[in-house]
Amino acid sequence: MTMGPGQAVWERFGHNAIYIHDPDQGTDEAYNYGLFDFRQENFLLRFIQGRMWYWMAGFPAEHYVRQYERDNRSVWIQELEMPPAARLELQRFLERNELPENRFYHYDYYRDNCSTRVRDALDRFLGGVIRRETEQVPTGTTYRFHTQRLTANDPPIFTGLLLALGHGVDRPISAWEEMFLPMAMREHLRTITVPGPDGGQVPLVKSERTLFESSAPLPPGAPPGWTPWYLALGAAAGALAYALGRRASRPGGRATGLRWVVGGWGFVAGAAGLVLAGLWGLTDHAMAYRNENLFQANPVALLLPVLAAWWKGGPDAGARRLSGAALALVAVSALGFLLQALPGFDQVNGPIIALALPVHLGVLGGLRAAIGAHASR
Repeated sequence: MTMGPGQAVWERFGHNAIYIHDPDQGTDEAYNYGLFDFRQENFLLRFIQGRMWYWMAGFPAEHYVRQYERDNRSVWIQELEMPPAARLELQRFLERNELPENRFYHYDYYRDNCSTRVRDALDRFLGGVIRRETEQVPTGTTYRFHTQRLTANDPPIFTGLLLALGHGVDRPISAWEEMFLPMAMREHLRTITVPGPDGGQVPLVKSERTLFESSAPLPPGAPPGWTPWYLALGAAAGALAYALGRRASRPGGRATGLRWVVGGWGFVAGAAGLVLAGLWGLTDHAMAYRNENLFQANPVALLLPVLAAWWKGGPDAGARRLSGAALALVAVSALGFLLQALPGFDQVNGPIIALALPVHLGVLGGLRAAIGAHASR
């Protein structure tokens, strides 16, 4: 059973469940591996640490489907070709997995989520055929590719994930790995064949039907090309910093506006850098490790608001320290851009560079203009 995407960020990737219809026992259960609760003890702390505990449970299938209908999310069902013994073993496994001592698991967005748990359970009782037939099949996609296209409806979330995810989400993934997405799993299952009742190969998907069709548009098939917009925003912010520096350089000009822009940018870039460093060094968010965006959003930027608060606009020692910090940030940002040409530095972060580097340059240019003019008077 596959459910289409919803509007909330945690719904954008879709969902799935294993539907067991057993007329002999009178059961009609949908087993769901995607359960979490914001009210769970230490939920926020576990989320920050990347140590979230999700759980699974079975629900009456009809009630389960109605819930997604109310949320205007499509529901499709695929009947799989499985021997009776395998179906019975799968049912017993799910019933055991639902017990309180077995139901919890350490959730991972890409490698151990609601869809991969369904995939692995099916694969286990199909003798490993799903993995054998998909593990070496290239998709031409990456985890970032899907993350970006599925969050394109929410630019702040899109930007935050683009900033926070490191190079681990940029390697090509196989069809087996792509089944972290329920919709992709639905597609890939159609390509798999298994031994039929007569011994010949038959499609794994025996039949398909739509239980509910959403009126909401489907997510785009590819990520949006927003790099020019990030560049325009970065260039505008950099131009503002430079213009304020030129204004402060005029006779009688004051550096108040420039200090606010320099301090504000330094706080944003520095705080973001602290978060990126913390995700890498202090959490289990493995896909945020070795994040090259630290060249653009660097904790060193937090020096800017501190130094700007003490700078009065003149060419004193504080001005030299402030300008030196801005120069260091430009150098680090430019280094991150140049390293893209080397093997191993292939993280997809062009939009972040396009946003950050012009601002770093504008801040340095504005400071140099204001400080230099005061020094020449």
